[in-house]
Amino acid sequence: MSDYKLNYVKKELPRSLGRAAIAIMSLGALLVILAFVIDPSRASFNSIINFMFVLSIGLGTLFLTGLEYIVGAVWSVPFRRISEILAATLFFVPVLAIPVLLNMHGVFHWTHHEAVEADAILSGKAPYLNETFFLIRFIVIFIVIWLFYKIITGRSQKQDLSGDQNLTRKNIRTSAAMMPVFGISITILAVDWLMSLEPHWFSTIFGVYYFAGTVLAALSALSLFVINLDKKGYLSGITKDHYYNLGALMFAFTNFWAYIAFSQFLLIWYANIPEETFWFIHRGEGSWLWLSIGMIVIHFVVPYALLLSQPAKSNIKMIKFTAIWLLFAHLYDLYWLVMPNFSKDGAVFGWIEIVFPIFSVGLVLTVFYFAAKKKNLMAVGDPKMQRAMEFHL
Repeated sequence: MSDYKLNYVKKELPRSLGRAAIAIMSLGALLVILAFVIDPSRASFNSIINFMFVLSIGLGTLFLTGLEYIVGAVWSVPFRRISEILAATLFFVPVLAIPVLLNMHGVFHWTHHEAVEADAILSGKAPYLNETFFLIRFIVIFIVIWLFYKIITGRSQKQDLSGDQNLTRKNIRTSAAMMPVFGISITILAVDWLMSLEPHWFSTIFGVYYFAGTVLAALSALSLFVINLDKKGYLSGITKDHYYNLGALMFAFTNFWAYIAFSQFLLIWYANIPEETFWFIHRGEGSWLWLSIGMIVIHFVVPYALLLSQPAKSNIKMIKFTAIWLLFAHLYDLYWLVMPNFSKDGAVFGWIEIVFPIFSVGLVLTVFYFAAKKKNLMAVGDPKMQRAMEFHL
């Protein structure tokens, strides 16, 4: 058991945070309902963006938790409990999918039997792209993910009381088993909920593309919570060296996302196969062209420039600003992936596109507040905690 545990004092999060979170979520939920009343089709496409965005935070932070165990990282131990708490959003993510599941025929072209029968490509994909199998995949994936979450986080919290190092070893093995399941699950979810919106198009690295954005969103959300909690005195012992590693990871995955995005575009452009190129051609016409150019600037150029220098990676204000920027960039990315399937003539943006992110922010804050109430905000029983507190680059 680390010496740090003896110095840790758990502080309750302020009730004002819980009230504010519930208020934001409630306001967002009411406006979302209003959006479905006024324009159910447009709201359904925005629901997909909302679902995949919150999924990125929940699934991404669970990935970061498992990754720490597997690689034996020390510097990230003070942050791991925040990742575990953020991953609790996974229990509420399926609820966000319900509006879309109730309106699948208005969103997914492949759910129309007459269209499938008249289309050789859709007929060939029918064994996979059908409503029954779609729902089975969805349910099975979340049940398995929930089980991994409960096992890993349950042991972590139990270790706070016992300090048993065997729990760490068990979590290492469980995390190793989770990673292939995570890779398959995130790929299936990306294909089912994003790529199948245009069922004639396909990309063999689309799952990796969504994974890159997911990890960036998770790192950004984690950074924001850590910075604000540390500033308010809920965390302790965190130095600029810890923040530097967070900044460096955000910078690395910004480059990784750009690499995958460019690779996907380059391979399709070079092959010049009509079945592949039409997807990008659509996003290069009309107002979608400007959003495509904006994607390069917003998702790569700006965060790359912000975190390029070594001092910037340990500058708390810079990390916080970049984290907010990257969360917006991920939302922008999902909009770019989804909405051309709703509005083929040009980009649409209005109050409906704004209320869904408001609801997402309120939901994440509410889940974090209640999930953190009975937990330490730092994994005080972790045998690596003392070394983590003494970490230096």
